[in-house]
Amino acid sequence: MKRVCVTRAGGYIASWVVKLLLSKDYMVHGTVRDPCDEKKNGHLKKLENAEERLKLFKADLLEYEDLCVAFAGCTGVLHVASPVPGRHVPNPQVELLDPAIIGTQNVLNACLNAKVEKIVVVSSASAVLLNPQWPSDQEMDESCWTDIEYAKSLQESQAQTVAR
Repeated sequence: MKRVCVTRAGGYIASWVVKLLLSKDYMVHGTVRDPCDEKKNGHLKKLENAEERLKLFKADLLEYEDLCVAFAGCTGVLHVASPVPGRHVPNPQVELLDPAIIGTQNVLNACLNAKVEKIVVVSSASAVLLNPQWPSDQEMDESCWTDIEYAKSLQESQAQTVAR
């Protein structure tokens, strides 16, 4: 039976991924901040086949060793976790970008360490959508990335509007 890990397993999208994997006879490791938090993760334990084939691991994406433990024995990892901002993010570099980048680097390095065969990295549409230079008639692909300076200017504009 194949074993896969889903990061931030208690999140909305990841929960559906876990449910699908369990229905397809996979053993599933799920990373969560607190496996004992029934409010955030109780729904996972109620999924069909969860009792036999789901194991939750306490993991912080910024802690490489946590990920190594969760990925041990897995042939695949679905990296769904990412920082989820509130309405106002005073310092997007520190609160969003750094944790997302460092967390993803940790996931990829832990996958290498665990000899994971397949990795799926789920990203946000915001990684590609905020690029005013991209031609509107051209389909977005792997060469289209958000213009960071443009995104920062939008953030500053939003902060000024909130401050008024």
